[in-house]
Amino acid sequence: MRGADASAGTIKSGGATRRAAKMVVLDVDHPDIEEFIETKVREEDKIRALRDAGFDMDLGGKDIISVQYQNANNSVRVSDAFMRAYENKEQFGLVARASGEVIETVDARELFRKMAEAAWACADPGIQYDDTINEWHTNPETGRINASNPCSEYMSLDNSSCNLASLNLLKFLKSDGSFDSRNFVKATEMIITAMDISICFADFPTEPIGVTTRDYRQLGIGFANLGALLMASGLAYDSDGGRQLAGAITSLMTGTSYRRSAELAGIVGPYAGYARNASAHTRVMKKHANASVSAKSVTTLDSDVWAVANKEWEKGLEIGEKNGWRNAQASVLAPTGTIGLMMDCDTTGIEPDLALVKFKKLVGGGSMQIVNQTIPQALRKLGYTEETLEAIVEYIAANGNIIDAPGLKTEHYDIFDCAMGVRSISAMGHVKMMAACQPFLSGAISKTVNLPADATVAEIEEVYYEGWKLGLKALAVYRDNCKVGQPLSDGKGENKGPADATSADVHPIAVRKRLPKSRPGTTTSFMVGGAEGYMTAGAYADGALGEVFLKLGKQGSTLAGVMDAFSIAVSIGLQYGVPLETFVEKFTNLRFEPAGMTDDADIRMAQSMMDYIFRRLALDYLPFDSRSAMGLYTASERQRALDTGAYTPDVTAVLTSSAQSAPVVVQTPAATKVVQDVKIESAPSAGAGVGSSMELFEKMSGVKSDAPLCMTCGVKMRMAGSCFVCEGCGNTSGCS
Repeated sequence: MRGADASAGTIKSGGATRRAAKMVVLDVDHPDIEEFIETKVREEDKIRALRDAGFDMDLGGKDIISVQYQNANNSVRVSDAFMRAYENKEQFGLVARASGEVIETVDARELFRKMAEAAWACADPGIQYDDTINEWHTNPETGRINASNPCSEYMSLDNSSCNLASLNLLKFLKSDGSFDSRNFVKATEMIITAMDISICFADFPTEPIGVTTRDYRQLGIGFANLGALLMASGLAYDSDGGRQLAGAITSLMTGTSYRRSAELAGIVGPYAGYARNASAHTRVMKKHANASVSAKSVTTLDSDVWAVANKEWEKGLEIGEKNGWRNAQASVLAPTGTIGLMMDCDTTGIEPDLALVKFKKLVGGGSMQIVNQTIPQALRKLGYTEETLEAIVEYIAANGNIIDAPGLKTEHYDIFDCAMGVRSISAMGHVKMMAACQPFLSGAISKTVNLPADATVAEIEEVYYEGWKLGLKALAVYRDNCKVGQPLSDGKGENKGPADATSADVHPIAVRKRLPKSRPGTTTSFMVGGAEGYMTAGAYADGALGEVFLKLGKQGSTLAGVMDAFSIAVSIGLQYGVPLETFVEKFTNLRFEPAGMTDDADIRMAQSMMDYIFRRLALDYLPFDSRSAMGLYTASERQRALDTGAYTPDVTAVLTSSAQSAPVVVQTPAATKVVQDVKIESAPSAGAGVGSSMELFEKMSGVKSDAPLCMTCGVKMRMAGSCFVCEGCGNTSGCS
């Protein structure tokens, strides 16, 4: 085992960079079975110890090669006799390989529990059900099936191989929500024909493998993206409707494949080993057909597929009994982990989605984010509006799950359940889906039963037992975070293990609140220092500001482009919850050209375009208390303050603050300092003679309307003796 594992790690898959995998299977009655079960548990303990010591033990890490068996998938081959001993709590004999005698007896329940404990700790070993596998074997006269390929879906004769191909099921979902059985049949026929031809021209690693493969011509057509298909159809993965649709499609695929194989046999002859296995092959074909006919439909969607599938099995049996079959096997369900990405699949093989938002570690370093692209299609199928759909999708992208997504009905939650995460599919949900498809496959199913990190050993033991009861050929389990080098996860956090788990504050990610398609808005034209512009502000239904668009300069100019980009940035900030007050505080009082006089009665002077824009937005959209704290008032409010001493009608108190007037320099003797209160009297005469906003400005600031603008900062200057002084930057007109 060590030598084979080291060789696999050195050669790699295809001799390049793809990580190798090899299957190691040991019969449950082997004398070394207990040591075999615990082999990878010890290695995983080493990985954790070395990781804690600072070594790079992540997937593809430079130090991981120092640990054994990392290229091996270990599985225990259990018999019906062992499983019955487990059920009956009996002893089970371990048999010597040379003499065939029982050399030791063990408690079947205790041994089965050890398998579950090891799988809990490191996801190995998986389990294969030997008698079930050989019951569906089409070539028992040639030899029994002893093992499988590394992913455990291809199970056939020793020294044989199998071409694999997969169909993207989502491509066959029609716009009306029905499954395109007609084109699915055509695609299956074409692929089976091409795969059979390819065997004639293929090269094989050894001569025995080449001979067996050419004599039995095993094929392995399968599918991918089942989870996405079910989601897009509005069916939960763990539901009767979802399982029946999956079973119907699998039956249609295999039935069509064997029918085409029988047609090919009528042209070029059956496979070389057919004659000695004709009876067994026909018996297995009838088992497949009977399982298809006896299936019960749940929805109109799956009943239509079942009807076509049953016809394919009927025609296939009729032709096959006459011509034989060209291929000993036709179908498997492969993992499609790599080719699924190339096929634009959201989900691989028969699997549900791992998580709606997930991250895949790459062997060469780094990771890639993978987001489920089927969610919008599923939401449309369920009748959600585009506005609600966008809000739900953004929530999922930000939070990674659908719980409390805005507008999503709770009865639809299960449609978006995944293998991992807050709402994860139950272990038996995985097993039942496999059981729905297994009767219609030549081989087995490469499938992982995903379990949450807090799953128990007893749960894994139950999964292994139920897999046997439901007629599966093989299965494997994976408990989240049981391995240090976990390839897929639902977040970017490192796998620290139980000893290093620390609590951390979780900061919620802001969710964008989009404006409705139709929303109230105002467009304001303005002029600052002779430069014209337009500002359009859009609001939510409650009146809160949600977007700003600014039009300055000629179309296509640099200024227009910069202001467009600035408008987008501010609008997105507002929709993600940045308070308008924050923008006002940051952008008011910015000084740059153009600046100076405006044509706005409420804001007669502005130090820049930005200063004016955010003062105007504050006056239009901020409550009085918020903007008054920043000294922002309308012309009518300032007039009221002059008339009554209060900015608001319901306040009658006299203002005592001198901040509303421009500073006044008072000459006092050096020897004494006298401080007097300065009050604004509320006498009616205070506002007398104010007939325009310009006059109000002069009365409030003490600055004459004909005073020049500062050549440095553009602020209106104030008379100081015979000259003018700028209170913004201190510049003078030249005489001081």
